Amino acid sequence: MLGLPVSVCPDVFAAAVALHEERGGGQIVTINAEMSMAALADPALEAAIRAADLVIPDGAGVVWALQRQGIRVRRAPGIDLARQLLEHAAAAGWRVALVGSTPQVLEQLCPRLAREIPGLQLVMAIHGYGDPRAWPELQERLLSLEPDLTLVALGVPRQELWIQSLPHPLFGLWMGVGGSFDVWAGTKKRAPRWMGRIHLEWLYRLLQEPTRWRRMLALPAFVRAVLSGSPPRPATQTPAAGRRGG
Repeated sequence: MLGLPVSVCPDVFAAAVALHEERGGGQIVTINAEMSMAALADPALEAAIRAADLVIPDGAGVVWALQRQGIRVRRAPGIDLARQLLEHAAAAGWRVALVGSTPQVLEQLCPRLAREIPGLQLVMAIHGYGDPRAWPELQERLLSLEPDLTLVALGVPRQELWIQSLPHPLFGLWMGVGGSFDVWAGTKKRAPRWMGRIHLEWLYRLLQEPTRWRRMLALPAFVRAVLSGSPPRPATQTPAAGRRGG
């Protein structure tokens, strides 16, 4: 899609669990129209997407673009997959880590997840607003814990680039989740289901966060790129060091 890879599979949850069970883990990227256009303008983000082990079609625009190529795939919202993985983690005895968002959001999120998902083993929670000088030590501590699932809410592209910068091959699943922590903590609301069915979640988010309007300009640019039949520039592949084959 526009020269970017998208994993086409009937069940993204089953694919994610298989990635953990069969290959020990890896990076999951949730791609939408906005991220696609950002990647075409940012070689580092493009390389991170190409190096990911599972790239799921998070946005309706991605599903539409694939359909124009004769590929039918269901939209798989990243927030839903992440929640499924948390519930599976509790049932399977996986160790879970949370990275990102604000201290206030994490303070509300951790006890709320513990109540809503009994048995969840949360081994570490790091907010994204700490002293940068302390980050290397926190990162080493996190890696030493070897969590089975790490959800990263640092925003695009920071979360994807940070995961890709970690020593590979990765142990456990590592997934960027954007603003999911805010929704789960109750500090922000998700669009009603009816808006999701008619692909207007972007409008709901814009109404909640009017400052996002500049980022929304990527949507018409994405449509133009898809209809033109070619991305704004040729995509090039940069292999990631240490990535597993297959």
